Amino acid sequence: MIKLIVFDLDNVIMNGEAIDEIGKIANVKDEIAEITDKAMKGELDFETSIKERAKLLEGVSVDDIVELRNNIPLTDGAEETVKTLKDAGYDVIIISGSFDIIADPLKDKLGIDEIFVNSLTEEDGKLTGEVTGDLVSGTKLQVLNKYIEDKDIELADCVAIGDGANDISIIESTGLGIAFNGKPAVKEIADVVVDDDNLTAVLDPIKKAADADKKEEFVLADTLEGVKQQKIEKEEEISKIADEREHYNRVAKEQRKIRDELNASLKENLNKAIEYRDERNKINKEVEAEKKLRNAANKELRNLEWSSGKKDKVKIENEIKKIDSIIETRVLDIKKENQLVKNANDLRKQLMDIHEDDKVKAQAEELKKQSEEHHANVVELSEKAQEAHEQMLNYFRKTDEIRAAADEAHKNFIEARKSASAKHEEFKSVLSEIHVINKRLGTSRPKRRKSNKNQPAPKRNLEEKEKAENIFDKFKHGKKLSTEELLLLQKYDIN
Repeated sequence: MIKLIVFDLDNVIMNGEAIDEIGKIANVKDEIAEITDKAMKGELDFETSIKERAKLLEGVSVDDIVELRNNIPLTDGAEETVKTLKDAGYDVIIISGSFDIIADPLKDKLGIDEIFVNSLTEEDGKLTGEVTGDLVSGTKLQVLNKYIEDKDIELADCVAIGDGANDISIIESTGLGIAFNGKPAVKEIADVVVDDDNLTAVLDPIKKAADADKKEEFVLADTLEGVKQQKIEKEEEISKIADEREHYNRVAKEQRKIRDELNASLKENLNKAIEYRDERNKINKEVEAEKKLRNAANKELRNLEWSSGKKDKVKIENEIKKIDSIIETRVLDIKKENQLVKNANDLRKQLMDIHEDDKVKAQAEELKKQSEEHHANVVELSEKAQEAHEQMLNYFRKTDEIRAAADEAHKNFIEARKSASAKHEEFKSVLSEIHVINKRLGTSRPKRRKSNKNQPAPKRNLEEKEKAENIFDKFKHGKKLSTEELLLLQKYDIN
């Protein structure tokens, strides 16, 4: 049965992100918007994101923020939505990572029952860059659990409406979770997805959920025999529902275990992938170092060869080749041909007179050897780097596969848990009908028992009733009841 509606503030009740708007005053709007976007998508944890954004606001005037908040519009239909829900008898609260300086005036303006937000610390009328509050490091679910702790409200009685990653904890845990213009990660786990500019669009799914909770009043049979038959049927029904609820609880437990094991494996594979990536990068640095040494040796070798006379030898050899080509390919008169032959012979004599220095030749050989060694190292290290790269890719592929399987297990876990909760609600409904039957049959009151010699009957009844109350407390948290325990609850009319 729906009793409490929980709204996010930014981009849900209010048409805008408060911290982004404050960022305009400090001229850091783009920096803050970038961090906000990562947080909303779930790419950055909320505590880190809120602290980083708060730091960027250091020095902003509180008076400027007060003036700003009056200009941030409410989402279309926000006032009508809250009023409709309040008129229907629901409690309405806001749980948001936003700030009291922005949110507090809305409590009276909209008739909100309670607002839970963070606080930007200030000193001498200016922000210090620090932020405090239960929603800095805590989750919205923790805040909600604390709020309903002393009230006649369970999570199944709550509706949560939000759009960002920090709303996931309450959207997936409450009886009805609504993603209002939500990010993909939020839409994936929400019971209902609403993409609309007007907040009144959330009223329809809330009404449908409330209508589904309403059942026709249980009507007893006209005769005593008929009532007895109803009891038999209801006890069979509640036994079946209990088995189904246990089945879903078992499935949820199994899927949670699978998910947790996969997430642990995911972490291991990711660490391995990172290890191989780091190894590859380290080897690539060694490859670059060997390349530099090889190239330096080659450069020094070229300079040494040219300085040792090789430059002159190459030049003369090229001139001889040129002359020989002319003699072979052209028709020349004998005088000109003889002159070219003589020139070529003279050049050959010059070539024979050029002698390379033995010391320089030895240095050249040593440099050539060094170059070859460095090149061999480049080839060997490159192969090792490629192996590490392939291993990295392999582990990253495994990581993606494991992540997909873990996401599927989490989805199955959520579905099974919601199914178990639904069966639990059915169980409570049938149990209340059994109470009605027992009252009609006169079996709801404890029967008198003979007193025990060692223990007076009133004391035994007290202890038995206390035991029944403990059983019911465990039952509310999903414990499967045995027939004996169920009868004990019926005996003391505990519901």
